[in-house]
Amino acid sequence: MILFFRENQMKKYTRVTTNTLKEMKLNREKISMLTAYDFTTAKIIDKSEIDVILVGDSASNVIAGHETTLPITLDEIIYHAKCVIRAVKRALVVVDLPFGSYQGNSTKALESAIKIMKESEAHAVKMEGGEEISESVSRIIKSGIPVMGHLGLTPQSIYNFGTYSVRAKETKEANKLINDAKILEKNGCFSIVLEKVPSSLGKKVTKTLKVPTIGIGAGKHVDGQVLVTHDMLGMTQDFNPRFIRRYADLNKEISKACKNYIKDVKANKFPNENESY
Repeated sequence: MILFFRENQMKKYTRVTTNTLKEMKLNREKISMLTAYDFTTAKIIDKSEIDVILVGDSASNVIAGHETTLPITLDEIIYHAKCVIRAVKRALVVVDLPFGSYQGNSTKALESAIKIMKESEAHAVKMEGGEEISESVSRIIKSGIPVMGHLGLTPQSIYNFGTYSVRAKETKEANKLINDAKILEKNGCFSIVLEKVPSSLGKKVTKTLKVPTIGIGAGKHVDGQVLVTHDMLGMTQDFNPRFIRRYADLNKEISKACKNYIKDVKANKFPNENESY
């Protein structure tokens, strides 16, 4: 009964902005976030009233079939962002700055962020890293472009980590993550993604910051959650970390539909008279 009351007291947002996310944190309303890379999927997700859509560099994995997120280029991520932004009416659209587009220096980072915003018309960019990219983050934000941070397991640094295991389990790395989060907040990041860190650390960072945290494998005490849509819908089958919950099995359903279509075509049952002109 209390849950029913709280759900009905939640403010209805016709358009989600960076300020909306801060307001949701203050109101203790969880933030929902999913990825999208194309017009059709983005339209469906947006109509479902998702809060944030991430045009993630995970397109490198689930769309292009690469082993890591590293190969996707700036122009490729902009193409996907253009497709998504045409479909979206409500959600905040955030675009990943891909590997190699910002790590070199702050001038390059600013140029990449401006290119994304001008060509895709997206609403914000996302960057991986903490203190080491603080100059770039600050410069981009000062130019008027909102930045979402990303700490913990940062997939663009996977070859440096050498593994996809949980990050910041040890005190030294956990303290660095907390310090990095504070730096990102001080520099003006409107929110921070925490990926694959202990739940207790996710809770501590969330309580420390005024800006919202969005977790992926960071426990339930963060301000919101994000998943790759292809994982959430069960389209992917080979990637099975603990943090994924599959809300559908589209791999099975799509395969079944394709087999039924092939069967009908082979048997000359499609099209029938009603499907012909």
